[in-house]
Amino acid sequence: MTTRRKFLTTAGVGAAAALAAPSQIKAQAPIKWRLQTYSGAPLGAHVIKPQIEAFNAAANGEMEIELYYADQLVPTDELFRAMQNGTLDAVQSDDATMASPVDISDFGGYFPFSTKFSLDLPVLFERYGLNEIWAEAYGEVENVTWLSAGAWDPLHIFTVNKPIRSIADMAGLRVFGVPTAGRFLSRYGLIPVTVPWEDVEVAMQTGELDGVAWCGFTEAYEVGWADICNYALLNNVTGAWCGSYFVNSESWAKVPPHLQQLYRSTIDQSHYYRQVWYWGGEANLRVNGGKLEHTTIPKEEWDTVVKDAEGFWDELASRSPRAAKVIDIFKEYTEIMEKAGTPYRG
Repeated sequence: MTTRRKFLTTAGVGAAAALAAPSQIKAQAPIKWRLQTYSGAPLGAHVIKPQIEAFNAAANGEMEIELYYADQLVPTDELFRAMQNGTLDAVQSDDATMASPVDISDFGGYFPFSTKFSLDLPVLFERYGLNEIWAEAYGEVENVTWLSAGAWDPLHIFTVNKPIRSIADMAGLRVFGVPTAGRFLSRYGLIPVTVPWEDVEVAMQTGELDGVAWCGFTEAYEVGWADICNYALLNNVTGAWCGSYFVNSESWAKVPPHLQQLYRSTIDQSHYYRQVWYWGGEANLRVNGGKLEHTTIPKEEWDTVVKDAEGFWDELASRSPRAAKVIDIFKEYTEIMEKAGTPYRG
């Protein structure tokens, strides 16, 4: 009993001491990432900033992402290489604009007539197999991991002083735009011109550019291009821009699973935010914007452009079996939507 009483006494003292002076555990330094987006700051305030702010707040000091806008650290066409070599930990862009060395890169950004509405794009990825194809393609590239694709706005052409009311009116127009759609539209005489994103507004004011084939109404108004341009062509080349989130594979491997899941969840949140922001913005600004005169190429004439896209699709399908698989999915999806009719097509 004496021994037992002594044990209880000393144990109590030890426990009290432990409670009074807990061991000090040194906090691990937070993970720091640098992410650059394709977009300038005014647009980035909507297409990515809310996501990064949400992630940093929820990460609770364990990780912090520094956000950089178009061309701040590296030129946009060098985003892929900068991410691959670790200069950047993550990127938000489309495949074509950042020159991804994969055989499906042309389908990023604006691929002519592959979608009619913004909801088409996530359905193609989630329900028709594009998620698996993109993951497979980037799985063959060293040190880059593709995470997710989402929809942005439709593609319209905005011009400063030269309205487009026929296909012939495109001839000779110098426009800032995304690679794949620009290559397609060049067959009608449109001249794609590449300048840094921040220089687009000045280039239109000085006459270096006649307009932009880069975005929809929401962006044109948000970034100030609607203040420079006078005309908006209502015929759109596709219903949604296809943008993705990418990470440096080594950086991604250092992120613990719960923060990886948090990052993926905030990406999904960003996709949802943009889906609503663009869908509502496009309609409202067409009706209430007031800054742009709307023009239209007659349907009979525009139908020839839509028809021409079939040959463009087949041209890209011939590049690789995987590219052909993507085109087959686009064709299958288009056929289903057209047969479904209203509200999917019609």
